[in-house]
Amino acid sequence: LNAYRQGIFPWYSDGQPILWWSPDPRMVLFPEKIRISKSLRKSLRNRPFEVTFDHAFERVIRACGEPREAENGTWITEEMVSAYCQLNSLGYAHSVEVWRDDLLIGGLYGVAIGKVFFGESMFSRASDASKVALAHLSQQIVQWDYRMIDCQIHSAHLGSLGAEQIPRDAFSRLLEKWCAAPGRPGSWRDTSISPGK
Repeated sequence: LNAYRQGIFPWYSDGQPILWWSPDPRMVLFPEKIRISKSLRKSLRNRPFEVTFDHAFERVIRACGEPREAENGTWITEEMVSAYCQLNSLGYAHSVEVWRDDLLIGGLYGVAIGKVFFGESMFSRASDASKVALAHLSQQIVQWDYRMIDCQIHSAHLGSLGAEQIPRDAFSRLLEKWCAAPGRPGSWRDTSISPGK
């Protein structure tokens, strides 16, 4: 938790051991600025998704740790699963689950401190499922006055959703301000999810 407050996170890359990272620039999404494409808006409106918070945290983190194309490993080891599940039980780590016909088809997880959500990973087993999770997360935390989602490093996928790169020193100043603000402590399991717009 102290590392997150300083903008430092654990990450695995190219066969290296798990190391601590603090990239410059930093990829962030200001949740009120999320970009919902016409196709995603249609998915939110027409597809029979159910979205929940903190209903299947361990299943989400394990799904995020499954092997992916063009990747030769994962940093989500059993030790990491255990650590983040403990953070979830303490009310710091949270998951967003996307379901269809009672099947878990997508989701994401991360750590919330103050008014900042530190996104860790997402997965999708159906078209747009991870985007649906991020859209619902953004919509919900805007209502709770959260100010920023840390996306860590640049990706075209996140850029298409409105994430942007900012200098690390600017990111650090925002953390200092917003991590100290009161957030939404405890489990998010009972959050009432409004339909996507």
